[in-house]
Amino acid sequence: MSEQDLRDISAERFLRLVQAKRRGTLKIYLGLAAGVGKTYRLLQEAHDLYRHGVDVLLGYVETHGRPGTVAELKNVPLLPRKQVFYKGRGLEEMDVEAIVQRRPQVVVVDELAHSNVPGSRHDKRWQDVEFLVAQGISVITAVNVQHLESLHDQVLKITGTDVTERIPDQLLKQADEVVNVDLTVGELRARLEEGKIYDAAKVPTALANFFRAENLLQLRRLAVREVAQLLGRQVESEAGGAPAVAAARRNDDRLLACINSNDRAAREIIRKASRLADRFSAAAWYVLYVQTGRETADRIGLATQRHLLNNLQLATELGAQILRVKDDDIVGAIRRVAQEKNATLLVCGITREKSVWEQVSRRGVTNELLRAVAADGRDVDVYLVTY
Repeated sequence: MSEQDLRDISAERFLRLVQAKRRGTLKIYLGLAAGVGKTYRLLQEAHDLYRHGVDVLLGYVETHGRPGTVAELKNVPLLPRKQVFYKGRGLEEMDVEAIVQRRPQVVVVDELAHSNVPGSRHDKRWQDVEFLVAQGISVITAVNVQHLESLHDQVLKITGTDVTERIPDQLLKQADEVVNVDLTVGELRARLEEGKIYDAAKVPTALANFFRAENLLQLRRLAVREVAQLLGRQVESEAGGAPAVAAARRNDDRLLACINSNDRAAREIIRKASRLADRFSAAAWYVLYVQTGRETADRIGLATQRHLLNNLQLATELGAQILRVKDDDIVGAIRRVAQEKNATLLVCGITREKSVWEQVSRRGVTNELLRAVAADGRDVDVYLVTY
C-alpha cells in the first residue's frame, strides 16, 4: 500500500469521525521538537480532506519561512489573520470570530501552545481550539511534547529550558485522535544543520543546547510514551472499558497528593501525581491542601496566596479533585482524608538539601507521615517527590 493510499485512509477515517459527532472532532499531531514536520503533516491532511470534498479552512498556519511548508499553502482556503494592536505594536492572531462565522467542517490551527495577545477572546490558543470544537467545528492542530503541563519539570531537567507556553494534559485526553510525528535524532539534527529549521546563525547554539542528541532522544521517548498511553486508553475505551491487560489493583488506585503553600514544591508534586495517575489508570486522584493556623490569609503574603490559587487551578486543569482542610495537625488531617477517600498512594514532597534517608530520620511532617502510615497497617504506599 502506497503512502498516498495510507493518507487517503487516514483522511476518510477522520471524515467519518467528523460526520458522526455533533461537537467538533479534535485531532492533534504531537512532535518531539520543532522541525519534525508537524505543520507539513497538517497541511498534507488538509489537502487530502479537501480532495475528498470536505470544507477545510486553514485557520492559522506558521510556516517559519520553510519553502516546503510554504508550498503546501496552495489550493486550500487560507483565512486572513486578525490584526491586533497591543502597546503600540501591530500583531497578528487567529481570527476566531471569522472562523465561527464561516463555519467550515474542519479548520487547521497550528501552534496549539501559543499565548494570545492580551485582550483576545481567550488567553491561550488551546482555549480557542476548545471553543471551536464546542461550536461543532472540527480542528486539526499540532504541538510539541515539551508543552505538556505535566511534563514541565521533566523537560526542564532534560533541556534546561523553562517552557512557559503549556497546554493542559486533559486536552490530549479529550482528543479523538493523537498522532506522533516521529523523526530520528540523527535526521532531526541533520535538518537543523541544513538550515531547514532555523536561520544558519542560530544553528550552532541550537545544536549545543536544546538540540543536543541526548536531549532529543529523551524528548522522543516522552512523545512516543505519551501517544502509546493515549492509544492504550482509547483501545480500552473502545473495548467497553475492559483493561487490555489485567493487573492487580488496576483502576482501583486512588492518589492523594499533599501540598502546602510552597509554590515550587506544590507544582512539582501536582505534576508528578498527574503522571502517576495516568500511568496507573487511577480511579481518581486528589490534591489536598491542609491550611494550618500559620497559613491563614492574614499571615501569608498576597504573592504566596496567588501562587497557591494558581497551583490549585493547575491541579484542576490536570484532572485532580481539590480538597482543602483547616487543621494544625497536618499528619492527622492527611491520614483522615486518605481514609475517607480510600487513598492507595500518597504523594508528598521532600527537599534535596540532604539525603532522603537523613531527612526521613529526623522530625518533620514527612517523617511523621511515613511512621503513621507504617503503623496504620492499611494498604497505602507513599511516593516522595524531591524538589
